[in-house]
Amino acid sequence: MLGLWGYESAEEAPPTARFFCRNIDSGNAVFHALYDGGAIAGELYVFRKLDDTDFADGKTTAYLCAFRVEKEYRGKGYGSLLMNTALAELKKEGFEYAAIGVGMTEEANMKMYTHMGFTTKIKDCYADPCAVDENMTPKPDEGFVLLSKRL
Repeated sequence: MLGLWGYESAEEAPPTARFFCRNIDSGNAVFHALYDGGAIAGELYVFRKLDDTDFADGKTTAYLCAFRVEKEYRGKGYGSLLMNTALAELKKEGFEYAAIGVGMTEEANMKMYTHMGFTTKIKDCYADPCAVDENMTPKPDEGFVLLSKRL
């Protein structure tokens, strides 16, 4: 996983990259990707459990983060395919809800997530549990809304 992000070892990777890798290695997180040849056209990470259980409690709610689709692939259904695949897997695992964060000023993303069914506001957030410092403590964030949808 670190190689995908351009790091040769965990020692040279920043804390957030190490956090993601540890969670993927332990089975707590899953990396979903769309590829075009060898290049990543889109990605989405799913965390089953986080310290802040409003995001992911390990039983009923999972957290989706770092959802990205490269510009040339947007508007063609690839993002929906990626999201729907991840949500279907969560439902199969027995999760009832998926949560996702969206920046308070990201109107286009808010519209997209609402269209995808993320309509219940859980809370306003000022720290991202998946963006961590050297102590693996969530870093402050300028603010985002945590939304959820029933699977």
